[in-house]
Parts: sequence; C-alpha cells; structure tokens
Amino acid sequence: MAQAREEGGEIPERTLAGLMIGPTLLLIGMIALYPIFSAVWLSFHQIQLQFPELGQPFVGLDNYLKLAGDGRFIHSVWVTFFFSIVTVTFELILGMVLALILNKEFFGRGAVRSAVLVPWAFTTVVSALMWQFIYDYQFGILNWTLQSMGMEPRDWLGSTQLGLVSVIIADVWKTTPFMALLILAGMQTISSDVYEAGRIDGAGPVGAFFRITLPLLKPTILVALLFRMLDAFRIFDLIFVLTSGGPGNSTESLSFLTYIKLFREFDFGMGSALSVVTFLCVLFISFIFIKVLGAKTSQ
Repeated sequence: MAQAREEGGEIPERTLAGLMIGPTLLLIGMIALYPIFSAVWLSFHQIQLQFPELGQPFVGLDNYLKLAGDGRFIHSVWVTFFFSIVTVTFELILGMVLALILNKEFFGRGAVRSAVLVPWAFTTVVSALMWQFIYDYQFGILNWTLQSMGMEPRDWLGSTQLGLVSVIIADVWKTTPFMALLILAGMQTISSDVYEAGRIDGAGPVGAFFRITLPLLKPTILVALLFRMLDAFRIFDLIFVLTSGGPGNSTESLSFLTYIKLFREFDFGMGSALSVVTFLCVLFISFIFIKVLGAKTSQ
C-alpha cells in the first residue's frame, strides 16, 4: 500500500477490501461450498461401493425420482418434521416459563440458574445413554415408578407408538435450558422503566407479559426458534443412541436415513441425494423464519 502511494496512486477501498477478504472467502469456499457442490454432483450418479464393477454412471434426476416414490423416505420426512415441530414447540413454552421464573429476584437464583443449565451442558450421547437407562424395560426408573403406582411397565424404546415420544421427551429435557437461556438473555435487555410505565397505565402481570414482554422478545424468539428448528431438523445422535431408527423405521429421521444409505448400504448416489434434500429443507426453513417472522419483528 505504501509502495503504491509512493508511485503516485492509491488502492481503491473496494479493491483493498477485496484483497483483504479474498483469502477468507476462498477458504470458506473450499471448506463449505465445495462439499455442497460435490454432494449435488454425486447425487446425479449411481455410486454403489459394494458393486465397484458397475462404475459411476450418470443417472440425472433418477435418484430424486426414486426418493419421491419411496415410502421409507416419505416416512422419514414426516418423522423429521413432526419431531422438529413438537420438540421446538414444547421447548419454547417450557423455556419461556423457566426464563420468567429465573428473571425474578429470589434467594439462590444464581444456583438455580446453574442447575437449570446442567441438562444442556451434557453432550447428546451422554444424555441419550442416561435416558436409555431411564427407559429400560426391566431396570429403568420410569417403569419402576409405574409399577410402584400399580401400573404396567411399558417398552418405551421398543414400541412403535412410544419410540418417537420417548426421543421427543429426551430432546425436550436436554435442549429446553438452551431456549430458556436465550429468552432470559432477551428479557435482561428490557428496561424496568417499560414495566413501570405499564403498571402506571394499569397493566397487570398478564397484560405486561402479552403487551410488553412478548412484543419486545420477538427478535430473541426468532433467533431461538431458528437455531432450535435447524438443529432439531438435523437430529441424528439422539436417535442413533436411543433407538437406531427403530423399532422398524418408526423413529428414522432424514439424517439417520442418509447415514444408513451412505455408511451401511454404501449407496453414495442415493445418500448424496438425501443430503441435498436435507440441505434444501434446512434452506427453506431458514427462508421462512427470516422472511416471515423477521418481517413481523421489524414492524
């Protein structure tokens, strides 16, 4: 830059900015964009590693057409959307309740806040193993509690009716503190003067919540919902440990089906097509949240 000035010229700001961020953009392209384009390209081919003699013929949209008529794929899409919507809804409601409680002044609030965050601090695998023991048919504390109340034990993870419910409960327990933490952080930014003005105007606790707290929390809720919805839609590890997609394929999510196609059946063409579909679904969800809810928060 100094040499350019000595020669009588200056580097334009846009050129200088491009030179400074160019290496970063190149690195991001190599790390993020290349795998995406590679997956899209592979999805247009038939690649079955267990049959290398078949080669890698170009099949166009054949993999996607097969998915459209595959009942297992359609069921995995339903499981993924059902799991995401139900878990995020419960986590938002419970997280809001926890945040309202933790936002009040009371003795030992710091200790309670730390205790509430414990489930979220656990890694998903550890949390899943703990819930696997809780759900155990013979030795689990949940069935022991039911039996002590005179009720019959249930096969929580081995039942097609209860398998997905059990996974949802485990996820809500683990991730609700994350939602509560984000909402609590948003509540901390609301000035007490706003509530004081509401009390002067005659607003009670319920009215203050619906007319002051919720409207001012809209941007925070948007971010919390977006983060959790995208994370829930890509659920894999909790299902992998608890049910492995079973019984049957009753708890098989899109991510888990992709894992099966790629690393159990070694069908990289179909697995790549599933990866692309998952990516497009995540992109669509992000678009909906940002455009629809984002527009409401700016009003």
